[in-house]
Amino acid sequence: MTAQTRKVLLEQVAHTRSGDKGNTSNIAVFAYAPELYPLLREQLTAARFKAFHREAITGEVLRYEVDNLHALNFVAHGALGGGVSRSLSLDNYGKALSAAILGYEIEVPENLLPLLRVRQPS
Repeated sequence: MTAQTRKVLLEQVAHTRSGDKGNTSNIAVFAYAPELYPLLREQLTAARFKAFHREAITGEVLRYEVDNLHALNFVAHGALGGGVSRSLSLDNYGKALSAAILGYEIEVPENLLPLLRVRQPS
């Protein structure tokens, strides 16, 4: 990206939803605004998604683009330590993986910064 961008956390660009089935986790990432969606498509690839989670995902990660919803859907095989009911590792559940990806850094052009969500202090 050009020099007129800023790195921000994914949580400012998008929100996530997740589901688990067996040893597979399904995580959807939804852009907060249609103008932010191309940034997700460009910067959050299946390979980057898997690398971000390091050893938590042992199998293949597939990415599906859901353009009409401004979303990316990731299907992560081998992501739940053998399956939610078999694993002793609570942090490998899909909800934890979807929350963790919100810490991924995205470069955003300065003209799109007003579209970002900023967490308000509680």
